[in-house]
Order: sequence, then structure tokens, then C-alpha cells
Amino acid sequence: MKNFPSLRRRRPGRALLLSLTTIAASVMLPAATLSASETFDPALKVAIERDLGIAPAQAPQYLRTERLAEQNEALARRQLGDDYAGSWIERRPDGRFVYVVAASGLSAAKATLPGEIELRNVRHSLRTLEAAKDALDDMARQSPKGTASLHGVHAWHVDPQSNSVVVAVSPDAVAKGIDLVARSRAEASAIRFETMVGQPELFATIRGGIEYVINNQYLCSVGFPVTRGSTKGFATAGHCGDAGNSVRVANQNVGSFAQSSFPGNDRAWVQVGSAHTLQPWVSNWSGGNVVVRGSTEAATGASLCRSGRTTGYRCGTITAKNVTVNYAEGAVFGLTQSNACAGGGDSGGSWITGAGQAQGVTSGGNRASGSNSNCSLPASQRRTYFDRINPILSQYGLNLVRG
Repeated sequence: MKNFPSLRRRRPGRALLLSLTTIAASVMLPAATLSASETFDPALKVAIERDLGIAPAQAPQYLRTERLAEQNEALARRQLGDDYAGSWIERRPDGRFVYVVAASGLSAAKATLPGEIELRNVRHSLRTLEAAKDALDDMARQSPKGTASLHGVHAWHVDPQSNSVVVAVSPDAVAKGIDLVARSRAEASAIRFETMVGQPELFATIRGGIEYVINNQYLCSVGFPVTRGSTKGFATAGHCGDAGNSVRVANQNVGSFAQSSFPGNDRAWVQVGSAHTLQPWVSNWSGGNVVVRGSTEAATGASLCRSGRTTGYRCGTITAKNVTVNYAEGAVFGLTQSNACAGGGDSGGSWITGAGQAQGVTSGGNRASGSNSNCSLPASQRRTYFDRINPILSQYGLNLVRG
């Protein structure tokens, strides 16, 4: 496995380079009231069919499953209580999609969920799994950045599908992973180890690029346009810059980083001048734009796409939530993981679902040896991470621009 050079916080890389007129915006629409053709943006539909192998005839059935998940997750949590063990969208071998709800104990027999939902009995409740992950997080917070005991232990997250906490390690670091679990006193029966190709890095490189230039020398990717009161701006990744760093777009000084958080989180927002226009779009890198219609968080297993300067417009599925990633620069908590590919220079870029729901901004991921991205890896080996948009809005008191 190749170890790539560490990228400092002030060394953001090639940008997604959306101009300020190709940034995404938001308006909430109730997905349940829309037809499949209205809910699936045409450009997203093409990209999802391409990257996920969903046939055109399968898209409506997928959309129905996605809406089923959005409308019933809270209900499943209430009915199953402490026995609730997670939920996800699952694709069957015949190409059909199903929404699965897992439960430990006997609550599943009493649940009155819609018949289309598959109930699955498992050993551990979500509460048990989250307690195990929290124990690992506490160890990471107590360990100095770059400590040798965590080197090669890359990430961990609750995985409802396998009813375990997955710890991703380098092939030669399994013993360190076992030691971490032992020192944390996490429930050992809830832990599952996976080997990871490459190591997680922030997707930013010191290379030439376009637009969004930080301090006249480094580049990163625009996420979603926002406002705070009468002030305009856009959300992006925290490792792209510090508060006060200057920002240029299309050879114009547009503003500066207003607030930034990294590590711990990977989020920031850039304040821009009132003369600049924020359009409600995400670039699809095919000459068009995708309108953002809200920021409802998608379910595990849902499809989504990301936009970035280096690798363009790529799609995948959500493979995990609340992931702790042990970057060389420090641990980041609460990220979402996907198998959509990305590369150096995509940091800060937009993530969006087929229904036009904003999801987050690119943080980092693993790379193939000798490559600037993980696009050459099989989807099963890709781990690309993003920080969720809703917590970013909440932390900084921001509003998505409405289209």
C-alpha cells in the first residue's frame, strides 16, 4: 500500500471549480407527492444509471423504495424502541430494491410497519453498536494526533447491514485494531475488521486548477451557496482554509473564509460580496446544472452523486453513516461514507441525491496506489467521505439559497 504525503490544512488542492453561478441551492419539496419523473433530475438519472447499473425501467421502483425509507425510518425507531437496530436500502440480485429494518429482541413481532418493508432480526441493537463505536471514538480523542498506536487503523463506523461496528485497517495493522478495541473496552462481539486499500486522505492537492483559489495559491471546491442574514456565501470543506483566508473565483476576489472547523469536523463557509450571484445549481460537468430541491438526509443504501473538478460527476450509494476517519491531520467524526469515486482536488464539492436533496461536502477518501483518485478501484473497495450539509448549516447559522 502506498502512503501518500500528508496534506496540511492550508494546502487545499484542485477545485471542483464551480463558478458562483453553478453552485447548488435549496428548496424543500415533499417527495411523496411527486411522480418518479418529477423527482429524479434527468442529469442525475443518467449518471446514476451509468455508475450504479440501474436500468431505466428500475428507476421508478428505486424511487418508491427511497421514499418509503424517508417516510418510515422515524416510525420504525418509535415502534421498535430500544430494539431498533438500523435500516437501509438493499438491492436484490434480480435488481429490485427493498427497504430493510433490523431489530433485536421481540419488538419486530409487534411492529405494524407497511408491508413493503422487510423486518430482519439481528443480535445487537443500534444502541449497543453505537456504544461500541463511542468507546473507539473516546480512544481516538485521547490519543495524540499521529500516534503510532493508531497508524494503520483508518476508520470505523456502525454498519447495520452486518450488525457490527466495522473497523477498517491496513493489512499489516490488524493487531493494532485489536489492541484499540481492547483498550477501549468496546463490546468485542460487535466488532468486525475489514482491510482497506490505501489510506484515507483529504482530497486536496497542491496543483493548478480553476476558480476558488485560497490565498492566491491553493485551490478547493465550492459546495452549496448559503446566506446568513443578508450575507452571501458558500459551504465547503474545513480543511480547505482557515478563517480569514482570501478566496478568488474566476480571477476575482470574492471574499474570505468566515468560519472553519478541522479536524474534529471538516466544514467551513466562505463569505462573498453582495455583488456576486448565487444560482441554485450544481454542475453536472456535461454542460448543464442540477437544481437542489432540499436537504433531506438520504438513507443508508440510497444512491447519490457528487460533483468535483478532478473526477467530474460521479455516483454511488451511501455505504455508512457516522463514520470516524483517522486522517494523518487528526480524527474527523460523524462523516458519511460512499462508494462514489473521487480524487485529489474534489474537496468541498457537492453531494446530491436523485431527488435533488443536498447531502454534504467532500472531505476525503482512499486512493489507488499510484493514482490521484479511487476511481480505478472496485466499488467495494472505495471509501469516499463527506461532511453532512445540515450540521454545517446548523453550526454556522446558515440557510441554503432557495431556487
